[in-house]
Amino acid sequence: MLLAVDRVRKVFGTAVVLDDLTLDVDEHQVVALIGASGSGKSTLLRCVNLLTEIDDGTIRLDGEDITDPRVDPDRVRRRIGMVFQSFNLFPHMTVLDNITLAPVKVHRRAAAEARNQAREWLDRVGLADKADAYPDRLSGGQQQRVAIVRALVNNPRLLLLDEVTSALDPELVGEVLTMVRDLKTEGMTMVLATHEMGFARQVADRVVFLDGGRVLESGPPEQVLGDPVEPRTRQFLARIIEAGRL
Repeated sequence: MLLAVDRVRKVFGTAVVLDDLTLDVDEHQVVALIGASGSGKSTLLRCVNLLTEIDDGTIRLDGEDITDPRVDPDRVRRRIGMVFQSFNLFPHMTVLDNITLAPVKVHRRAAAEARNQAREWLDRVGLADKADAYPDRLSGGQQQRVAIVRALVNNPRLLLLDEVTSALDPELVGEVLTMVRDLKTEGMTMVLATHEMGFARQVADRVVFLDGGRVLESGPPEQVLGDPVEPRTRQFLARIIEAGRL
């Protein structure tokens, strides 16, 4: 097991966002988190990446309790890549400089090594000719692929994707979907939060429905999305179908 989230609780003020949530992710597995806004998807990802401190429970990565206060968060984040809904690219820096900033400045890797690896990744995702371009010269799909490459240059054990298609025009979603599917083929372990049920159906090995900060239902995409057991899951998916997103 690569990731083990055990009875994690997170409270903001009086709002319980994660309520004794438990989730396991095996190596090379792709897990899609679905649920209504406010169900805890993004907060869970931020807790796993140690951007948000949990109030109770434990999170283990490769058997190590990464929520132990004595753990160095920067060391943990070298093993975890995270991609957000907004691309978060620095507009005054080229694509190559955006990708190599953290490896060189934070992780102290040699600049030449970081740039070579960044170029290799850009070539793999069809963006080799954009290395010296600035973000405003890229489409939304291209910017999101650059953001994913930025998360991959440290060869993470785990990749977290938080609504990575939500800011894209529908015709650009396919670019990012193709990249994520390729990463799955290569064995990358991923946990992704998404409102796009078609995206979840195509890339996930397991779909997890969150409701009220808890895992209410979990299983293969065809079961959870096609024949859910829980009434609350059926209610949620009915609304998604009405909106034309399944």
